[in-house]
Amino acid sequence: MLAGLAAALVLGAVIATTADATTAVLYAVGVALGLVLFHSRFGFTSAWRQLVAVRQGRGLRAHLLMLGVACTLFAPVLATGASLTGTAPSPSLTPLGVSLVVGALLFGAGMQIGGSCASGTLFAVGSGQTAIVLTLAGFVGGSTLGALQLPWWQGLPAHEAVSLTRWGGYAGAWAISLVALALVALASVAWARRGPTPPPLDPPPTAHGWARVVRGSWPLWVGALLLAGLNALTLLLSGRAWGITFAFALWGSKLLDAVGADVGSWGFWQDPANAAKYDAGVLAETTSVMDLGIILGALVAAALAGRWVLHRRVPPRLALGAVIGGLMMGYGARLASGCNIGAYFGGIASFSLHGWVWGLLALVGTWIGLRLRPLFGLGNPRPTDSVC
Repeated sequence: MLAGLAAALVLGAVIATTADATTAVLYAVGVALGLVLFHSRFGFTSAWRQLVAVRQGRGLRAHLLMLGVACTLFAPVLATGASLTGTAPSPSLTPLGVSLVVGALLFGAGMQIGGSCASGTLFAVGSGQTAIVLTLAGFVGGSTLGALQLPWWQGLPAHEAVSLTRWGGYAGAWAISLVALALVALASVAWARRGPTPPPLDPPPTAHGWARVVRGSWPLWVGALLLAGLNALTLLLSGRAWGITFAFALWGSKLLDAVGADVGSWGFWQDPANAAKYDAGVLAETTSVMDLGIILGALVAAALAGRWVLHRRVPPRLALGAVIGGLMMGYGARLASGCNIGAYFGGIASFSLHGWVWGLLALVGTWIGLRLRPLFGLGNPRPTDSVC
């Protein structure tokens, strides 16, 4: 625990001296996200897998709570231009096109093969899961390849981004979003009633009383509320919703740059906004420092809970699935302009239609991924007689 805490503090000090104060605060937000993700075991991959495989809807309903709270927090910030740093907030809007469809499908299937989503990959790496390190490596490789080829995909047919604010401004978009989220929640309950009793979703707590705050695990609803609040704080600090996978393309491109590749000639990095982030570097670009914060935050959380374990042996088929799943997610995230966090969470919270489309397509991708998992020695959930 002390080693993890020391690493988090040292990296924070380095970021504070090499970047601006806002970036240092965003790193701290990343550490907090790592703590919340680990202690609440807030899953996106597992929630969709449980929903499709055994009609378990509690994980999805935790998503809906998180999204509803985030919409409620985002609406006044985006409507008024509120900011803690002077950077005007902007919604996460993405065109609806071939690139989005292919990217979301790839991501949905890849997260079931790779064993985690974007946020799950970071907090699992922090908690010592070796197989997920392979997923992260594939994620970085896929994101980098996606950055190289993204201009071609962006040339395919697409409709301009659609914001729900066109129907009644932010107040109307907020109302539409909450109604839609409520309808999805009701549908998930009806879906569960049509099938056998699914297995329980929450892991048992490892401590009770106030000790549970430190040792976990936390209820899903706690994770949902905290993640929504931290995403809104990210918006207030950086002007953008929380994202993850842009950093993976940055890390991979920096590695290629180090061995002589001319990544600066890529259309992706010639975009002025992306070029500025590339020039800022790994320890100054906000998404990158937040990702590093999540890893170290999860490390500290796992150590506090006494659950940091380095898994050394990874079966070959599982290792192959981790890399392939990571590649699919990384490539898909670049095509879809985001992952389960940047596209799904940030998109819906920003009242962008693409967030809803991404979520639906990721569910379809999940169905595909569940059928591919046995090829890599991975099982799928089965109904039990347990009471939920």
